[in-house]
Amino acid sequence: MRFIFDGDLHIHTYLSSCSRDPAETPERLLEYARDNCLSDLCVTDHFWDDKVAGASDWYKSQNYEHITSLLPLPKADGVRFMFGCETELDRNLTLGISRESFDLFDFVIIPTTHLHMGGFTCRGDEDAAERAELWKNRFDWLLEQDLPFEKIGVAHLTCPLIWSGHYIDVLRLISDDDYSRLFRKAADRGIGIELNFDAPDFGSDNDEVFRPYRIAKAEGCRFYFGSDAHHPRRLAEMKPLAEAIIDRLSLEESDKFRPR
Repeated sequence: MRFIFDGDLHIHTYLSSCSRDPAETPERLLEYARDNCLSDLCVTDHFWDDKVAGASDWYKSQNYEHITSLLPLPKADGVRFMFGCETELDRNLTLGISRESFDLFDFVIIPTTHLHMGGFTCRGDEDAAERAELWKNRFDWLLEQDLPFEKIGVAHLTCPLIWSGHYIDVLRLISDDDYSRLFRKAADRGIGIELNFDAPDFGSDNDEVFRPYRIAKAEGCRFYFGSDAHHPRRLAEMKPLAEAIIDRLSLEESDKFRPR
């Protein structure tokens, strides 16, 4: 059976410092879910745990007290509206959430490709080759941790924030063998792989963007969609984009990840 786009598990609200859009409310997100027949929805504002030292100035204010000011989430029949977060992995491989704090969330997404934060997630002056190594090493490190992978997603692995130079050059430097090794491990851990990228024309560059996801599927990984919406206009774009990605990857319902 063809993969049904019925969930968006990576959405920000006005509480995230990169949004602060007063229109990006839980009520608006629930409306989006109902309009698009989504059964699973998760709010994932940025979060750094007060129990973990090393927050950047940008992250310090985005603690648990801050993001829970959103609660309680509104409800609607047929929609599981989950409370999650997007945490961070710094350049020293410090994860911005303590092991015990995972119990506070329905779903936790962890980006390994936020390499635009020079001095915090990387030095900032790395070239494409160094960033390709960071891509592999950070993902590998995450998969080696003792974490509840059944409720974790790894966010936007082909995010342009890998490198502002030309992120496709970074992806080209990662071999099929490296992708296979990492995604085989990801499938074994049971972590969710996020589908979150713009590919409206499916041109030659997008072939490189799709390569890791094809390999991930072949290795048995499970996928979820994340709009990474910071503003309502992104919500309107998500369904046609998701449908195009589903077709391009020939995704089936058996390829779907759901947090447990």
